[in-house]
Amino acid sequence: MAKRRLRSSTVVLGGMGLLALTITSCGSEPDRRCADRQTQKTLPSSECRTGGSGSYYYGGKSGKGKVAGGSFDKSAVERGGFGCSGSGGG
Repeated sequence: MAKRRLRSSTVVLGGMGLLALTITSCGSEPDRRCADRQTQKTLPSSECRTGGSGSYYYGGKSGKGKVAGGSFDKSAVERGGFGCSGSGGG
């Protein structure tokens, strides 16, 4: 009888872990970096926080001092995790 109880507890705990993973994956924010809109050069994050010349660039990657593969529009690169839908309602 003790084995049966142990198995059901494992299933419940495993299910809760999967639920927690799903919730946190859906709420993930895309990576963001501070960059110049015209030149796409990366800037110090203070340029975006203090009203400087930078704007946040979401997703993509940065290399050789420039950003690529993402967007200055956050909604264009929203991440979807396991079990999340990729489209919004409308």
